[in-house]
Amino acid sequence: MTDLKNFRFETDADGIAVATWDMPGRSMNVITEAVMDELSQIIETVAGDAGIKGCVITSGKDNFSGGADLTMLQGLGRAYEALKATEGEEAAMVRFFEESRRLSLLFRRLETCGKPFVAAISGICLGGAFELALACHHRIASDDPKTRVGLPEIKVGLFPGGGGTQRVARLMQTGDALQMLFKGEQLRPLMARNMGLVHAVAPKDEIVAQAKAWIAGGGSAVAPWDVPKFKAPSGKVYSPAGMMIWPPANAIYRRETHDNYPAAKAILASVYEGLQLPMDLALKVESRYFAKILRTSEAQAMIRTLFISMGELNKGARRPKDVPPTDLKRVGVVGAGFMGAGVAYVSASAGLEVVLIDQTAEAAEKGKAYAHSLITGQINKGRAKTADRDALLARIQTTTDYAALKDCDLVIEAVFEDPRVKAEVIRQVEAAIGPDAVFASNTSTLPITGLAKASARPDQFVGIHFFSPVEKMMLVEIIKGEATGDRAIATALDYVRLIKKTPIVVNDSRGFFANRCVTAYILEGHKMLLEGVPPAMIENAGKMAGMPVGPLSLNDEVALDLGLKIAKATEAQLGPDAIDHGQKQLLVELVENQGRLGRKNRKGFYDYPEGAPKRLWPGLKDLQPTRLDPDSLDIEELKHRLLVVQALEAARTVGEGVITDPREADVGSILGFGFAPFTGGALSYIDFMGAAAFVELAQALEAHHGPRFSVPENLLAMARDGGTFYGAARQQAA
Repeated sequence: MTDLKNFRFETDADGIAVATWDMPGRSMNVITEAVMDELSQIIETVAGDAGIKGCVITSGKDNFSGGADLTMLQGLGRAYEALKATEGEEAAMVRFFEESRRLSLLFRRLETCGKPFVAAISGICLGGAFELALACHHRIASDDPKTRVGLPEIKVGLFPGGGGTQRVARLMQTGDALQMLFKGEQLRPLMARNMGLVHAVAPKDEIVAQAKAWIAGGGSAVAPWDVPKFKAPSGKVYSPAGMMIWPPANAIYRRETHDNYPAAKAILASVYEGLQLPMDLALKVESRYFAKILRTSEAQAMIRTLFISMGELNKGARRPKDVPPTDLKRVGVVGAGFMGAGVAYVSASAGLEVVLIDQTAEAAEKGKAYAHSLITGQINKGRAKTADRDALLARIQTTTDYAALKDCDLVIEAVFEDPRVKAEVIRQVEAAIGPDAVFASNTSTLPITGLAKASARPDQFVGIHFFSPVEKMMLVEIIKGEATGDRAIATALDYVRLIKKTPIVVNDSRGFFANRCVTAYILEGHKMLLEGVPPAMIENAGKMAGMPVGPLSLNDEVALDLGLKIAKATEAQLGPDAIDHGQKQLLVELVENQGRLGRKNRKGFYDYPEGAPKRLWPGLKDLQPTRLDPDSLDIEELKHRLLVVQALEAARTVGEGVITDPREADVGSILGFGFAPFTGGALSYIDFMGAAAFVELAQALEAHHGPRFSVPENLLAMARDGGTFYGAARQQAA
C-alpha cells in the first residue's frame, strides 16, 4: 500500500485491521480527494489480502468527522464551467456526474468488497462521514456526551449523495427516514440506536475492541439490502401501506418548503424512486439527483453563506489582526430583564463568571431565576445534569452594587432603550471598572457613536447587539462607533466566539444592519394591511417567500409597543419625514387604544389563547380602510415586495458603509431575521438574480408602491457594470 498520510493502518495478530483516520494539521477529519484515494487503497488491501478478516474504521481525533469538504464540491462546479467552455456541455456534464458520484461508488465498493467493515464512532460523525458509517456492515457509537451522528446536508442546500437516502430508507420506516433526511438533525447515540441507525452503544475506550470482537465473531460482510428477498421496513412503495405514506409526504414537503428548496424535493424523489429499484440502480438515481442539486443556485448560495462564510466569520475573519488574544474570565451584565438575563445565562454557560446588576436585589434575582429555568429545561431534556445547573448558577453573582464590576474584563449594559438612562449607567459603570475593561451596549437601534458621548473612553466603547431570545438566536451584531478602537472590537469578537454565537461587524447607524432590514419587512406587512390585503394572505405570502414567519407575526414577537416607542423616538429626533405615519397610526390604535402589545400580553395582530394555537385577531378587518378581493391580488408580487424591500435596505447599508463585507450581510440576514435561506441571504438574493434583473423588478415595484422601493446609486451602478456584491468585495481585497 502506498504510504498513507490521512490514515494509520495496522493489522493485529488475529488478522483484524484498524484504519485510524487522523488527518495531519487539522482539528477535524474531512473527506477530500486525498482521503477518498487512501480509503480506496485500504478497501482494496482488505479485500485482496486473505490474511485480513475485516477492518475497523475509527478516528484518531476527538471527533470522527464532520463530513465532506464542501469547498471540494464547489471546485466541481468550477471544473464543470471550465470544461463546458472547452469541450461542450455534454462532455462537461458526463465528467461532472462521474466526479460527483465518486464517493457513492467508493462506499458501495466498501459495502460489497466481501470483507466486513465496522465503524467505531466517537464525537461528531456527520454528512458524508455518517454515510461512510452506514456503508459499513456494523456501527458502534461511543456513549461520550459529545457523540452525534446525522445527515445535515439539507441545511446547506444539499442532500446526502453518498448513499445516505437509500441506506436510511432501508433501515427505517419510510416516514421516519424522510423526517430524518428533511430535518438534518444531529442524533445522540441512544436515539440513533433506537432508530436502527447504529447497532450498539459502548464506552468510548471500548468501541474499537467491541468492533474487533464483532468481526472475530463472524460478522457478516453482506448488507441487509444485498440479501436475497430483502424487504424494506415499510414494504413496497405501491402498496396500501405505501399509499398511506407518499401522498401525505408530498403534502408535508410542500407545506414546509413552499417548493423553495430543490434539495428537499430531490430527497423525496430519490427515496420514492430508489425504493423501487435494486441498490446499485437506486444509488445511481440518487447520484443523478445529487449532480443536479449541486449545480443549483440554491445549493451554491447556501454552501457559500451557511458553510463557508459562516465558518470564516466564526473563526475570526473580521477580527483585527494586530490585537493579541484576550483572556476573558469575568463579565458584568447591567440590567437583569429579559435580554440581560439571557446574556447572563449564555455567558455563564460558556464558563465565564458573571456579575448581574439591577436596581433592586429582587430584579437581579429574577434575572438569575431565568437562567435557573433555562438550565432546568436542559436537564429535563437530558442535555444537562443537576451538577451542571449548580455550577452555572454559582457563576452568576447578583447585586445592586456597581462596585462589584471592578474586576470585570467586559461589561454589557442591557437597560431601557433611552439615551438618558443609558448615559447614567455608563457613568456608574466607568466609575467602577478597571482601566482595561471594555464597555458594550446591547442597544437595538440607538447609534453607538451617540451613546459613546457619555463615555470618558469612547475607544473602549462598543455595541454588542443580541437578538431575542438570546439563548436561541445565533447572531450577534458587533457595532463599531466612530471612536471604537480595535481592542474593543477584538474583545467583543472573542466574547461572541466564547459564547458560541456568530458575529458580524457593522459600522454605526440607526438600526445598524439587521433591524433596518427587519423594520422594512414589518413595515411592508403593515402597508399591505392598510391597503386592504387580507391578513392571512400577507402572512402566507411571507412564508411562501421563504421567511420563517409572516411580518405581522414577527411584529408580535418583537412587541408592538416597542415598535411604537421606536417610531416616536425616531420622529422626535429626526423629524416627521423619518417615519411612516400610516404605520404609526396603526400601532397607536393597536397599542394605546386596543391594549394589544404582541405575544407578551397574548394580544397583538394575533390572539394567543391558552393551550391553543395562535390565530389572527378578527378585529384586524376593522382597521382596514378598504378590503381587497384576494382573487384580484398577485401572490408573486406580494412575495417580491416582502423580499425586495429587505434586499434594498441591505444594499443601502453597503452603499452607506454600514456593511463592508457581503458575507456578514448574508450570514446576518439568515441568522438574524431568517431571510429566505435558500437565496443565500439578502445580498446573494440580488447577486444570483443579477443586479440588472433585480433593479428592473425593484423599479417596477417602485412605480406601483412608492419610493421605499427606490434603488440606491451603488446598486444602479452595479446593474450598469454587470457587477456583484461579492465581486466588488474581491476587488477591494485584492
